Amino acid sequence: QVQLVESGGGLVQTGGSLRLSCTASGYIFRVDAMAWYRQAPGKQRDLVARIKDDGTTDYAAAVKGRFTISRDNGENTAYLQMNDLKPEDTAVYSCNLKALNSRGMMATYWGRGTQVTVSS
Repeated sequence: QVQLVESGGGLVQTGGSLRLSCTASGYIFRVDAMAWYRQAPGKQRDLVARIKDDGTTDYAAAVKGRFTISRDNGENTAYLQMNDLKPEDTAVYSCNLKALNSRGMMATYWGRGTQVTVSS
């Protein structure tokens, strides 16, 4: 089975930085994309950043210029470098993986999330 584990969340002050990591384990035939989502209490889950297999990326407008997504293909690990953090960035950040599984079917996997809290 494929599992995703996030790390790197924490409490920071406005303007601070954090680097989130997401490591996928288990058999993955081919990765289609890895992404970071976030969800604050009472809010919907929103896409923060995505990186496709070809290396192309996209970001939510609210984080452009501040966040950077990257991926280590060999280790199936995704990173989210977050700079100039703001209180509105406070949320649970979850890692998402879309990949072909061992049966040749596209599947979506989620990590359990890591809390990011930004104080003013």
